Amino acid sequence: MTLIDPDAPAGWVDEAEEEDDAEEMPLSMRLSIADTLTLGNATCGFMAVYFTTTGILIPHLTGSEETGMARHSAATAVILMLCAAVFDLFDGLVARKLRSSPMGAELDNLSDLISFGLAPAYFVLVYGMVADDAHQRVSALAAIVVLLAVVLRLARFSCVTLKDGMFQGMPSPFGALTVVSIVLLELPFVPTLLAIVGVAWLMVSRVEYPKPRGILAVAMLSWIVSAMALLVAWAFDAPGGQLLLQTGCALQVVTGAVIPLFATARRVNTFRDNRREARAAQLP
Repeated sequence: MTLIDPDAPAGWVDEAEEEDDAEEMPLSMRLSIADTLTLGNATCGFMAVYFTTTGILIPHLTGSEETGMARHSAATAVILMLCAAVFDLFDGLVARKLRSSPMGAELDNLSDLISFGLAPAYFVLVYGMVADDAHQRVSALAAIVVLLAVVLRLARFSCVTLKDGMFQGMPSPFGALTVVSIVLLELPFVPTLLAIVGVAWLMVSRVEYPKPRGILAVAMLSWIVSAMALLVAWAFDAPGGQLLLQTGCALQVVTGAVIPLFATARRVNTFRDNRREARAAQLP
């Protein structure tokens, strides 16, 4: 118990009492290094929304024809989403190596919702408004589908226990980057819309995706850095920048489509092997 001097001025607090309060701070209020990286993830997601608004949506609404500014802002927004994916990759690695706080999982889900739910959904919404005013409502519906898919996926991730090393459904960072890649491909509106809805379905599906660890984590980081370079080349209108960006986006979309095919083939083969073993066990 700390004694307070009755002659002390109002508002004065004993230093010993301050130290006791610091020592009694609940563990849930202490941020770890991994939590700091997670907050960086959330910051990148918010700034992606900011650049999408100020550099793409507002110039469109005001009738500005500065296409270069829109290109730079779009590239910046996507690069920020890529940076959020890097933060998301490293906060998990750091949490496994070092101490993680009790609220780390909650912070991770909330940050992922901003960076890989709100930011890409808003990107889709603005794309529909800029492409054609007649598509605003449909693009808004597609954006809501993306956002709800991420919400449901993150909620399921918190409630369902899966086998180690696997995700159920397309991971939200991968899904967000695939959605943005579809938009940047500048395909006709209907195929773009169908592809975006398809990615949203994959995020809430039961298709198994490997977690980015070891060599896979290095490959993912290398791909993110390469994607950033492609976006910079496109933003500054470098020779062949448009073609390089579309090639990178196409690879992202193809990868997102191929992984479920491999996962389905693996499940079918496993099912067949189990049936063969069951039949073999029944033979005398």
